[in-house]
Parts: sequence; structure tokens; C-alpha cells
Amino acid sequence: MGRAFQNRKESMAKTADAKTKVYSKYGREIYVCAKQGGVDPNSNLSLRGLIERAKKDQVPSHVIDKALDKANGVGGEDYEAARYEGFGPGNAMVIVECLTDNPNRTIGDVRTCFNKTKSKLGTPGSVSHMFDHCAILAFAGSDEEGVLEALMEADVDVTDIENEDGRITIFAPHTEYAKAKQALLDAFGEQDFETDEIQFLPQATTPVEGDDVAQFEKLLDMLNNVDDVQNVYHSAELP
Repeated sequence: MGRAFQNRKESMAKTADAKTKVYSKYGREIYVCAKQGGVDPNSNLSLRGLIERAKKDQVPSHVIDKALDKANGVGGEDYEAARYEGFGPGNAMVIVECLTDNPNRTIGDVRTCFNKTKSKLGTPGSVSHMFDHCAILAFAGSDEEGVLEALMEADVDVTDIENEDGRITIFAPHTEYAKAKQALLDAFGEQDFETDEIQFLPQATTPVEGDDVAQFEKLLDMLNNVDDVQNVYHSAELP
């Protein structure tokens, strides 16, 4: 894949959470991740990566600690994951990931965002088959062969590996995330991962032009203002 894959990664972009929502969204995601996989970041690598990303985004420690304490207790919110797919202005594909305690409310809020921006909410699977669901790990380094060897020895299914500007970037199926990260930690010790997450990357981008640009940006803004929305991925190539 190489350069073409990198171009898709750079051009699609996962939309950033609105700053006013970032703390609550991280808190909710940390809570769910810890509830599912345990509150110890050393044994729950997904939680470990999530906490590291939260700290890089300047989420205060008390927000992280509160989410972990809540996950370690009894009761608390019963969030479930929900994913919605559709087509935005210019026919660009959109995937919306949510964590919700009220699916009826969430689907209503997401549908409103689509309806008010001349977009169309689709059925499950209507666009996700046109995205690659990838684990992405990037860190400073240049020994591409050494990294690939370590991953292969750990029987990690590597989709692609890039070595550019002093940075190694590994792409793998999302199901290989924990195995890939553990293999890197075992082989090279602690790493300061510049990217450490699972994303949907479009297999092709869709140019959005003219009046559709403002409408698409409005759709993204509206979705990111929905409390239950965690991430928005899209195939739009905006000017």
C-alpha cells in the first residue's frame, strides 16, 4: 500500500472532538474500556493507549481517575457502543461511532444531524465495507526491518509498514491491536507512540466541492456536538 495508504490516512482525517466535549468523551470511553477489560493499564493495553492519548490531549488526571474509579466500582452507567453509517453532502461516506445509555435518543440525534444537512443515514454496513478498520501505531524510529521482524515473530498480521521522516507507522487489522502493541513493547521497550489507536480509513476519498463543502462541515460540527458521539470518520476530500 505504501504512499497511497498514507495519503488516504492524511486526507480523510478523523474529525477532532469539540474542545468543550473532550473531557466527557474521554471520561466515557475510559470508563467503558476499563469496565470491559479491567482498570489496570498494564494488562489492558487498549486502556493504556487511551489514557496516553487523553494525557496528550491535556485531559486532567482527575477526569481519568474518576472514570477509572467508577469502572472499578459497582453500578454506574450502562453504556453500549453504537455505529451509524451514511452519506454526507457530495455523497461522501460517513461513519459515526457512539457510546450511549439511550440508543433511541442517540439515533434520533444523529438522524437530525443528517436530515438538517441534506445527508442520508444508511443501514448498518452501507459504507463501512468501503473503509479499512485498522490499528495504527506510530513512533520515532528508522529500523523498519527490525520492527517488521519483531511483529512477524509475534505472528502479527501486518497490513502495511511505513518508514518516513524518522517515524515508523504500522497498520494492522483492528483485531491485531493488542498483539501488535505488545510485540513492540516486548521488542523495543517503552515507546512514546505518536499514534496509538484504531481508526476507519477510507479505501478511496470523495472530492467535496462548491456548496457541499459548507454543508459537510456543518454536518461534522453538528455530529461532534452530540454528547453520545465519540468519533466521526469520513471519506470526504475537502478543499
